[in-house]
Amino acid sequence: MKSVNYKTDVCIVGAGPGGALLAYLLAKQNVSVILIERHQKIAKAFRGEHLNEEGEAILKKHGLFSKVEELGMLAMESLEYWENGKLLKKIQPDPKVGHLGIHVPQAHLLQVLIEEAKQYPNFTLLTNTKVVDLLVNEQNNIYGVKALNEGKELSIECGLTVGADGRYSTVRKKAGIEVSKRKHGYDLLWARIPAPPGWEPSIKMALIDGFQLSLFTQAKGYVQIGWNIEEGSFPELRKQPFTPFIDKLIMAFPILEQSVKENIQSWNDFVLLDVHSNFSENWGGNGVAFVGDAVHTMTPTGAFGLNSAMKDADCLAQIITPEEINKLDLINCETERKREIERLQAIQIEKEQSFATQFVIYS
Repeated sequence: MKSVNYKTDVCIVGAGPGGALLAYLLAKQNVSVILIERHQKIAKAFRGEHLNEEGEAILKKHGLFSKVEELGMLAMESLEYWENGKLLKKIQPDPKVGHLGIHVPQAHLLQVLIEEAKQYPNFTLLTNTKVVDLLVNEQNNIYGVKALNEGKELSIECGLTVGADGRYSTVRKKAGIEVSKRKHGYDLLWARIPAPPGWEPSIKMALIDGFQLSLFTQAKGYVQIGWNIEEGSFPELRKQPFTPFIDKLIMAFPILEQSVKENIQSWNDFVLLDVHSNFSENWGGNGVAFVGDAVHTMTPTGAFGLNSAMKDADCLAQIITPEEINKLDLINCETERKREIERLQAIQIEKEQSFATQFVIYS
């Protein structure tokens, strides 16, 4: 097997929004960076794609928002709660904010981040590249990764390895870092259908058999369906007739009937997400650091995941220079972000537990 050796200041594993943003910011700061992605194509289906105010602010801070906007995004104009096919209540945005979240196709966001990073000669993107191990010296410090790319073995030496490789992070596992995992009592079925004529940019919610059903309007004329089901129930659910299940969706939102019947015709038209959150007390040290789901997986509730990963990247980028990584600042950044993530994960739990109360109307 052929072997190729690289040397760089920072190696980032995972080219999702957090990893790609960090790579761009570091390249811009004259830090040499290699960004690794195990897929051939970097945009993946059914990932968090809703920006909140904080994510919007980060993109604007770095002059990226307008570039993504040119490719296409869609601001949500309302949050609606529906019951038995009728609108129960409607929430509109604070005029100062102007939206209740912005749908940004992940492909658009990543395209901008990667294209901007490629302007700098100190940036390298390696796709179809899978990390298989870490490089560790006699002092037990991590100084890079071993990876495979189309039959070639890669050795990438660096001053800092960043795990931005998601909830099942290889870097985290190879570094021996533990996470505490929490199940939330539900799994999630995703599907995407064309929006019916006249559909307004909105997030719509319903309560079906005690579980949350959400509709997220997407750019380019689509609606993403997020349907919570009982944890672990999908194998048995698949054995049951499909029509009664999908009829509940149509009863909740009659306007979707034609699009649903044309585009969701079997259980195979749903994608299952195993919902859990996790949190690690250790976000780095000994030559490694982490951002996003690698150390704090979020549930889909509140759409915090994408925005939190970008905030991690923004914070980390501020303490890395070509000369050094300030270890004290690294600890301060980690402490600040941990507090924020713990707060957001508590909010997610509260939102999930109190969702049914949104459908109680007090006279």
